[in-house]
This record gives sequence, C-alpha cells and structure tokens, in this order.
Amino acid sequence: MEEPLPAPPADTRDDERKGASDPTPAERLSLRVERERFARKDAGPLDERIASLAGALRRARLENAERSAAISDLRAAEIARLEMLADALAPVLAQLPDDCDIFDVGVAPGERPRLFIDQIGFVEMDRDRRTYRFLQDTRHGRVGLCESDSADDLVEAITAYIAHRLIEREKALAIDYASGGAAQALAVRAAAAREKTPARDADASFSGKVSRAAAFIAEFFGAAAFFALLAVLAAWAYQTYFA
Repeated sequence: MEEPLPAPPADTRDDERKGASDPTPAERLSLRVERERFARKDAGPLDERIASLAGALRRARLENAERSAAISDLRAAEIARLEMLADALAPVLAQLPDDCDIFDVGVAPGERPRLFIDQIGFVEMDRDRRTYRFLQDTRHGRVGLCESDSADDLVEAITAYIAHRLIEREKALAIDYASGGAAQALAVRAAAAREKTPARDADASFSGKVSRAAAFIAEFFGAAAFFALLAVLAAWAYQTYFA
C-alpha cells in the first residue's frame, strides 16, 4: 500500500497580502501593466497584429514628419548656398555692358532649386547638397561645364562662360553689320508695309463706294427709262384702240 502524499503547504500569500500594507502607486502601476500584458497574451494573435499595426503607423507618421522636415531644411540649405554663389557673382555681373540683356541671374526655388545664369545655363546642387553643378542645355542634350564643392571654382567657370557668351553676341552683331544690317532692313520693310496697309484699305473702300454709287445710278436711270417706255406704249395703245 502506497503511502499518502504529503499535503501541499498552505498558501501563505493571502495571509501575507492581508497582513501587508496597501500597495504604493508604483506597485499599482506595475500590476496594471502586468494585467494588460497577460490580457493581451490571452486576447489572441489578431489583437496583437492590430496593436503592432497601430504602433507601426505611429512610427511611420513620426518618420514621415521627420523626413519632411529634413527635406525642407535641406532645400533651404541649397537655396542659401546658391544665393551665396549669386552674391559672389555680383562683381562680375556689374561689369556687363548696359545694353546686354541676355543674362538674368537669379535663384529659382522649387523641388530642385537652381541659380540661372541665362536661359540655357544654370547651377544646381548635387545629391550630397554640397557640390555645385554648372550645367548648360544644348541641342545635343544637357552638358556639365563645372562640378566642384568650392564656390570660387564656380565663380571662375561662370565668369569664363559669360565671357564666351559675350563673344558670341559680338559675333552675331558683327555678322548683322557685315550683311548690311539685314535684320534692321527687314524691320524697316515690315514697318513700311504696315504703314501702307491702311492706305490700301482706304483706297479699296473708296473705290468700292464709287462702284456701288455708279451701280445705283445706273439702276435708277434704267428703271426710269423702262417706266417711260411703258407710259409711251400705253398712250399709243389708248389713242389707237380707244380714241
């Protein structure tokens, strides 16, 4: 015959709880956290997925806000660097001829801020937001003229670019002068043609009025002659047949 198992020791936790003092606020908070943890474990995997998705959404919103703020800060830094480069170009631009209007230097803010030198040349920042890239649009595509993280190198490259553009402008003016001012002559002929056009319109309108008046007079006298002939025929018929 087997010996009976010894009785389990009496649970003294209830007695200890009864004898202990009331829990502190920190203990109550820890107990509440443990209850929620056990309740979440007993709730099933669906609630866990919902809770994890809600946390992931909160983290994604925070990361998106931080990324947006970082992008705006980087764009502001790019604009500031380009404006500093424009200030460095001011002494060079001050030496341009007064009648030269092919250069319109200014920073265009946007998704990719750019410092435009003219309509086909501009400076933008590289992806590292520290390197300047001087680009030009040509018939064969966009080409790079200079790339450096030093503003002095860009000022030198842009100065050389402006000098070449001024030489191209002088050549164009020289060709126009050598051709006898073909462009100016064409403009003069176009202005003369515009001046003659109203006179021709006036002559055409006057001749039209004269032709319409002559046609009206011819119709009037024709109708009068016709009715006079009818009157003569009526008088002859009356004298012949009724007199």
